[in-house]
Amino acid sequence: QVQLVESGGGLVQAGDSLRLSCAASGRTFRSYTRAWFRQAPGKEREFVAAISWPAGNLDYADSVKGRFTISRDNAKNTVYLQMNSLKPEDTAVYYCAARAFGTVPTQEKEYAYWGQGTQVTVSS
Repeated sequence: QVQLVESGGGLVQAGDSLRLSCAASGRTFRSYTRAWFRQAPGKEREFVAAISWPAGNLDYADSVKGRFTISRDNAKNTVYLQMNSLKPEDTAVYYCAARAFGTVPTQEKEYAYWGQGTQVTVSS
């Protein structure tokens, strides 16, 4: 099993920045992908960004390209989501997800492991 714990959420104003962290523990894989999804009130959960190991492939949702950056620290087994120029429409619960293969799918059904989520609220 893999345990994922998110942190770094909070309440910010439009234009501010936040960095989310996702620490993993438990089973390790030779290749894997870690991703961020988000779910706004009344909406379905949607893909935000993903990064693979060891290839380092990246993918981003169009809505966050140029504003969000996903990165990893292998020594800490942690993935980050740097969010800049935040907008009220970025308000959501952000979830970290993981899968045991090195591709970067955007569908949530492709990810076997999930964290509990961290709330991000952006006020206008």
